[in-house]
Amino acid sequence: MSRYTAPLADLRFALYDVLDVEATYARLPGCAAATRDVIDAVLEEGAKFTEQVLAPLNASGDQEGCRFDPATHEVRTPKGFKEAFGQYVEAGWIGLTADEKFGGQGLPETLGAALKEMIDAANLSWGNYPMLSHGAASALEHHGEDWQREVFLKPLVEGRWTGTMCLTEPHCGTDLGLLKTRAEPNADGSYRISGTKIFITAGEHDFVDNILHLVLARLPDAPAGVKGISLFLVPKFKVGRDGRVGERNAALCGSIEHKMGIHGSVTCVMNFDGAEGWLVGQPNKGLAAMFTMMNTARLAVGLQGLGLTERAYQNALAYARERLQMRALSGAKFPDKPADPLIVHPDVRRMLLTQKAFAEGGRLLGLYAYVQEDIRKHSTDAAERERAEALVSFLTPIVKGLLTEAGIECTYDALQVFGGHGFIVENGMEQYARDARITTLYEGTTQIQANDLLGRKVLQLKGVGLKHFLAEIGAFCTKHADDAALAEFVAPLIKATKDWSDITLELAQRAGADPEEIGAAAYDYLFYSGYVALAYFWVRSVAAADASTQSQDFRDAKRRTARFYFARILPRIHAHAAAMKSGASTLLDITDAQFG
Repeated sequence: MSRYTAPLADLRFALYDVLDVEATYARLPGCAAATRDVIDAVLEEGAKFTEQVLAPLNASGDQEGCRFDPATHEVRTPKGFKEAFGQYVEAGWIGLTADEKFGGQGLPETLGAALKEMIDAANLSWGNYPMLSHGAASALEHHGEDWQREVFLKPLVEGRWTGTMCLTEPHCGTDLGLLKTRAEPNADGSYRISGTKIFITAGEHDFVDNILHLVLARLPDAPAGVKGISLFLVPKFKVGRDGRVGERNAALCGSIEHKMGIHGSVTCVMNFDGAEGWLVGQPNKGLAAMFTMMNTARLAVGLQGLGLTERAYQNALAYARERLQMRALSGAKFPDKPADPLIVHPDVRRMLLTQKAFAEGGRLLGLYAYVQEDIRKHSTDAAERERAEALVSFLTPIVKGLLTEAGIECTYDALQVFGGHGFIVENGMEQYARDARITTLYEGTTQIQANDLLGRKVLQLKGVGLKHFLAEIGAFCTKHADDAALAEFVAPLIKATKDWSDITLELAQRAGADPEEIGAAAYDYLFYSGYVALAYFWVRSVAAADASTQSQDFRDAKRRTARFYFARILPRIHAHAAAMKSGASTLLDITDAQFG
């Protein structure tokens, strides 16, 4: 049976010792309420909810799945899911970071991220339902009209209604410029929405009475491509400007997908047959509103990869300590037992340390990005806000891409630690491996994240976020240049960041001559960037641990895990550098016919 214990000690270390969120929140308007007492209370109560309510439903939800009734177009979620959502709402979690004027608690996004990691580790499928509502609420807050915020946003924040993102269609996949869903104006200012959307998470379920679909569609006079996309809010039950709920809307679930994983999370085909909807934002400007939702979701999905890494690691570690298998090569470590536990074997330790390094380093990367989001939202210093916004924009594809790919690697490593028993359903490991696979696909594949990072965030936007991040790393290295205790990490970090800068310039020059160089290098550039970013956070971990009041074992563990990371994982950048330097010709010279 799989177990989960919220990693409260490491979350506190990340928030207090490394990121020093107390000082940041104390100076940011609107964040002063997030004192250590409040943060600790959120972490502790969040741990109880995820460990005691969500984690026990993870395996049963996977086995039961969601059930679709084609006669009523309704979906029943697994046993216990609806009740868990009720407890989540009752405890106020749903509005933890939402603005108080809309009924939320107004706490920093970073606290929501810490809670979300615990939710995703405990029950990823269940966590998809509130995640989609968060994205919908963000879009309404930034792009909705005043009456829409009043009528639609408040019920979302209060958990009375939930939200979705209805983006892609059967024929277009990621290329939203091809979408065909139509929006025709009505005399009363509403619109008739017609079309089919696929892969809609939480499109239909039994948690609440009303579901708010945020739908991309085209107006009759819309230009072709992405410049002709508008965003509309289409409720399951019609809602007027006065907030009154009316009859069932022509927005129906046509079927649900049978998937490799996340069985407790319903994935719907949604059919809109002249459904009543309301325009959100400006006509033909829906892409900007969509990216407000999408960027929120991309960071959130990065946390899903992190949560699965943490849960898989906890169970693999426990199994490696308990399972007896052969003797250590240097002789029996536990001569009183018939065999030594798995954890004595070097390659088992390699897999465990890989999981530990990605979990603890990835936690810092993710939380750091959310701290920048809090600064962007609340700082009164325009230059500081601009810097934070550039950092969030730059880091979003790295958080999403790297942490989800690491989630796949780590859940498979955890399964491998279990050996044949990892392949057996009862032990839970194969579920994590299946659930992790979707995280690199939805909300933009790894390849989409890579193209966004290199093509847009670095080349198109002149690398503003990268420059800020490199400057921060450089300042850290300068500050600790004479610190003998950090010398083994600072020197290779300096080298890695210089090489990162150099290869970025080289790619920019090559892309100027041949745009195909961007697509050819982007995937490797994403991993190169991610591994160097994690190296920076691992050095900060060691420095913070040394300066902390943590136990000697805790400090030693941070240093030794950092050594493992620098010796065994950071060197992967050399392979990615070689691949980038090989150029686009190694991919494009082969003709279509020569593929076979």
